[in-house]
Amino acid sequence: MRQTISPRTAPVTAQKRSRAGFAFGLGAYLLWGAIPLYFKALGRVAPSAIVAHRVLWSLGLLAAMLTLGRRWPAFGAALRQPRIIGIFIATSLLISANWLSYVWAIAHAHVLAASLGYYLNPLVNVFFGVLLLKERLTRLQAAAVAMAAAGVAVLAAGAASSLWISLALAASFSLYGLLRKITPVDALEGLSLETLLLAPLALAWLAWLERHNSPSLGIDPTTDLLLALSGVATATPLLLFNAAAKRLTYSALGFVQYVSPTIQLLLALFLFHEPVRPAQLICLGLIWCALLLFAADGVRNSRAAAREQAAAGL
Repeated sequence: MRQTISPRTAPVTAQKRSRAGFAFGLGAYLLWGAIPLYFKALGRVAPSAIVAHRVLWSLGLLAAMLTLGRRWPAFGAALRQPRIIGIFIATSLLISANWLSYVWAIAHAHVLAASLGYYLNPLVNVFFGVLLLKERLTRLQAAAVAMAAAGVAVLAAGAASSLWISLALAASFSLYGLLRKITPVDALEGLSLETLLLAPLALAWLAWLERHNSPSLGIDPTTDLLLALSGVATATPLLLFNAAAKRLTYSALGFVQYVSPTIQLLLALFLFHEPVRPAQLICLGLIWCALLLFAADGVRNSRAAAREQAAAGL
């Protein structure tokens, strides 16, 4: 029997969905914020090999999850739709380009440039949400966007030589997130399809590296273990992100994302000892002020919705 949602329970359901989306998004961005530590530990492996291992180990993990969750029929249904396959070819290329750019940046001591890319990303998300998904911003939200944009502009002006890294990361992940949000495929099936499409390329690349005396396995036991865990390190935050993208507006998801680059920026400054510039401090101040504005607007809207429900006797 099909279950219907009454107007009385619809606001509660929407609130639960939004809270779950926030929790999923926060989990994803906390993990992504800390992932430079993982890639630094794989410093003896070429960035392209790390990306290939991420694909292959993720595929094995996701296959097990599809089996345990009895999700193979849904996965098969997605495979039988040419339009879905076309979209996921695009998303798989975007996410692999993002991974390669990011791992290369970490390996070559450009953690600050990587963090700037993910500071730019939420602004691009908001832009796509307003322009393409017709999401509307309140005045406070628009002011928060303008303030965050000013902070990113200051940071970009102080890091022009590595700005291409930031732009590549921001553009690839924003387009990836947008396509995943509008595609009617659940997070697990979608990520499984992406890794399946990328697996032949990953296998071919690792074979090429092996033939040219650049193996990634067998360097030492710790490196082998870390590579084997790359599936967990890759799939877990992506599954959380895709689940969040289905439950939050794209604009709101963009602002949750500031958690990740802030952690990365702090790691770059205090653990990896990359040089500190005044532009970085100004950028952080403006962006966190923007976050406070966005949060204040969310609290105000929640209280207004609660008053309307109370007045309606819900």
